[in-house]
Amino acid sequence: PTTGAAYEPNIVPLGDYGRVVAEFWADGPSSETPPGHWNTIANSVTDSLDGDLMISGEGASVDALEWDVKLYLALNGAMHDAAIAAWGAKGYYDYARPISMIRYMGGLGQSSDPEGPSFHPQGLPLKPGLVEVVTAETSAPGGRHEALAGHVDQIAVRSWTGAPDDPENGVAGVDWILAVDWVPYQLPTFVTPAFAGYVSGHSSFSRAGAEVLSAITGDEFFPGGLATWHVPAGSLEFEAGPDQDITLQWATFADAADEAGSSRIYGGIHVRADDLRGREIGFHTGRDAWDLAQQYFAGTVPQ
Repeated sequence: PTTGAAYEPNIVPLGDYGRVVAEFWADGPSSETPPGHWNTIANSVTDSLDGDLMISGEGASVDALEWDVKLYLALNGAMHDAAIAAWGAKGYYDYARPISMIRYMGGLGQSSDPEGPSFHPQGLPLKPGLVEVVTAETSAPGGRHEALAGHVDQIAVRSWTGAPDDPENGVAGVDWILAVDWVPYQLPTFVTPAFAGYVSGHSSFSRAGAEVLSAITGDEFFPGGLATWHVPAGSLEFEAGPDQDITLQWATFADAADEAGSSRIYGGIHVRADDLRGREIGFHTGRDAWDLAQQYFAGTVPQ
């Protein structure tokens, strides 16, 4: 938007990208948490504006104190409202997480072939190359399920195999494992949050934050049209990687919010329905919070 030129290509291995975004946006224990992450993004946006602080991108610049008060009131009000909406949905729907779905359904069997082994109507659907039944042939030496010998007729999934013993130097990688042993791509000390999955808090918080930042800057784009975060090769914590330097890029605030929501799918914490409906909640709460904040700015909030 600032030059009219196309963005430069930024092509990286998908495995590295998925691992990087899962870790960058994880925001688990001992971190700034998802709302804090968006406060950090807001801080960097303020710095990038270099003193040119115009509310909604219009009129005269305001001083830093006025900008900060209005920014943090609107942003964190939106975060609070997004939390109320998202956790209200979580409490109402009490929806399962991927680890519960995959382990439970895989333990029941497969639901695709009534005439096949381990059939159960509530089992996992079979998908060649991703979800399969272990057979004597496939688990024989040289077979794709060789590591699962002794588990004939059980359900196998091709997935990340779990945290390596030495995460700094080891790579667990992807292979066939039993569905009942499936784990998300997370540290073993922080596997899956102990509350319902629907809707995604990350998606709700992030889109709410994106809407407020778009509103207060008067522009859906990051200052300058592109925000970046550099991730050096070998800096991951869950396992060794990435194999090369990765630069995350976002043109708009919504781009960053979308990636935050998608990161929980890469990390195995949410399914797509959690993410998409969470984005919708964040969209509405962010805009409503900004509208209410402007009433406070103008002193017109009903008493």
